[in-house]
Amino acid sequence: MVGVVFMANATQSVQPRYQQIAIGIAERIVEGRYVEGEKLRARSTIAMQFQVSPETARKAITILADLSIVEVKHGSGFFVSSKDRAQEFIKQHQDVRSLTTIKQDLNHSIKRQQSESKEFITLLNKLVDQTKRFNEDNTLIPYELLVTEDFEDHSKNISELNFWHNTGATIVAVKHKNKMIVSPGPLAKIEVGDIIYFVGDEFAYQRVVNLLMSR
Repeated sequence: MVGVVFMANATQSVQPRYQQIAIGIAERIVEGRYVEGEKLRARSTIAMQFQVSPETARKAITILADLSIVEVKHGSGFFVSSKDRAQEFIKQHQDVRSLTTIKQDLNHSIKRQQSESKEFITLLNKLVDQTKRFNEDNTLIPYELLVTEDFEDHSKNISELNFWHNTGATIVAVKHKNKMIVSPGPLAKIEVGDIIYFVGDEFAYQRVVNLLMSR
């Protein structure tokens, strides 16, 4: 329980609550508190144990389902499917936290000294972000991309864009007008101003940029 609380508190300022809960559930799977094959009851057990709403618990479990850590059995609910994937997810999350912590420490130091230019800070942020995106060990950590006005195919849905075929990436969520849509279906449309979250290999981010921004 200590590990779960520490993880949630450490990332509270940079992560939505449902992402914190997803990490907490993965930790419990690794610890053996949820075993493979066990049903996760989002509206009762998970919501109560993490003191969140049933909807927040459901979103957290949906993230784990997208990463094949839990399995959706239609009509039955969510079941733990892979302790190994849960362990990998936690490790990669911790790696990203380390990078984020280093980035924050460097930015604070720069502000205190007031000796570095705005351009240097921008380049530093880009360097850390690119390191996180292209690390081949972080394929289960979603990339984040803001859809700009360069995107001209907003009349097409995800299926019509042949998103997976063209990029090899899987969309796990879309933030549209401050509303987070988790696991959007193939008929969902991507619009200018949306933020999309997707998983893929180290080349996925650039392929998605090429698909959505180079038209």
